[in-house]
Amino acid sequence: MVKVKRALISVSDKTGIVDFAKELKKMGVEILSTGGTAKALRENNIEVIDVSDYTGFPEMLDGRVKTLHPKIHGGLLALRNNKEHMDTIAKHGIGLIDMVVVNLYPFEKVIQKPGVEIEEVIENIDIGGPSMLRSAAKNHQSVAVICDPQRYPQVLKELKGNNNSISKETLQELGIEVFRVTSNYDGVINKYLKEHILKQAAPAGEKFPKELKLDFLKIQELRYGENPHQKAAFYRQTGTTLGISAAKQLWGKELSFNNILDLNAAVNIVKEFEMPAVVFVKHNNPCGVSENKDLLKAYKDAWAGDKLSAFGGIVAVNRKIDLALAKLIAKSGFLECVICPAFEAAALNLLKEKKNLRLLELPQMLEKVEQPDFKRVSGGLLVQDDDTLTLDSQTLKVVTKKKPSAKEMESLIFAWKVAKHVKSNAIILARGTKTVGIGAGQMSRVDSVFISTKKAGKLSAGSVLASDAFFPKEDAIQLAAKYKIKAIIQPGGSIADDQIIKMADKHKIAMVTTGIRHFRH
Repeated sequence: MVKVKRALISVSDKTGIVDFAKELKKMGVEILSTGGTAKALRENNIEVIDVSDYTGFPEMLDGRVKTLHPKIHGGLLALRNNKEHMDTIAKHGIGLIDMVVVNLYPFEKVIQKPGVEIEEVIENIDIGGPSMLRSAAKNHQSVAVICDPQRYPQVLKELKGNNNSISKETLQELGIEVFRVTSNYDGVINKYLKEHILKQAAPAGEKFPKELKLDFLKIQELRYGENPHQKAAFYRQTGTTLGISAAKQLWGKELSFNNILDLNAAVNIVKEFEMPAVVFVKHNNPCGVSENKDLLKAYKDAWAGDKLSAFGGIVAVNRKIDLALAKLIAKSGFLECVICPAFEAAALNLLKEKKNLRLLELPQMLEKVEQPDFKRVSGGLLVQDDDTLTLDSQTLKVVTKKKPSAKEMESLIFAWKVAKHVKSNAIILARGTKTVGIGAGQMSRVDSVFISTKKAGKLSAGSVLASDAFFPKEDAIQLAAKYKIKAIIQPGGSIADDQIIKMADKHKIAMVTTGIRHFRH
């Protein structure tokens, strides 16, 4: 047990610090403090001693040097059970410091500011804070070190219950936490400076760095993973303020592992479209997608794309949801989640009547998230560029005698955008800018064509088809012709391309090649 008689408090994040310090003073703890923290405490009638008065040295170099002094670090690092240490600090008039409450300059927030200058970034590299934290953490058997405001209630409860003392177990827990925090902090600084000063994140001539270090902070524990017997948690990558981890849940029960996967898939699809768009996702694949200048029409068409599969799915909308759309959503049967940039108040109130419907806002839904794509394998990690490549309509190549009409070309490009987000082998049937049939995740491309036509039914006739990869045989083209599909868009590049094109010509199907493949394993 360590009895706390003197505490040093110096925090950037002042959340809860006034109440915490007031309780320490009630227990008779002497408080040392610096700069803005000392000012905030005094403004709340909490008596503090300035560190500069305690050390006998003023703050200097524009505040860069405040706590880097033997009277601070000697008081933290001295081993209480070591006679030589205790004699040394007594000789030099160094008092013991039993508690350090420090959190670090907000480097991560500063680097996210638009147009931030490198000088401001450099000034937000904390030196004294990490030094005090590490000194205290190294001597955690004798010093309580707190770097997270969420720890304040726990520490106060223990102090009050143990005559101003902290247990060995808590001291160890707090000390170890420091090294996680300072390690992450240094990692963010290292990554930023390499990218913005050295101008490289990888060795010359290489796309990816020699060593890959990723930092994530846990957002929440999940009830379970993909299946009930798998434990799971959700993490946010440090330095990231975009993407599904930034979504705010406004209503509904806790998100599941599969909910988060499907929400991510839905958001990635809906951001492909500039006009109002709606996407229904089930099991990480879209089952209905529509883009239309009329948002209500887009919703109706996306829902009609595959009502059966949409049941129990996720819906993403790339515009604010108003009351009229909320009424449609409320009538759509059971849905797991709705995500959009914002809800009108009346719409939110209406949808809250469905207690099992999770409602999420993601204001920056349409922002592009520039990050690599990671796929975990046993004992390793695969890393690749995210598949953000988009079509340039000027580079599309019509390879058949029949050319698609302007409306067919618009529909082909729409279907191609959807195909990019469907598990391979992927086939999309579309009419206008709405899907009517989706075949996903089959081992044979012709089977995906078959499934998409069965989903579409009579709507296959007159539709267009998008394939995420080339056709290895003519059988899929023959099947498309049987269901009266008018035009096809596909990458091309098969050794059977000549036969594929001849088959399309035979059945008077227009075919466009992209030269781009969008496999999703």
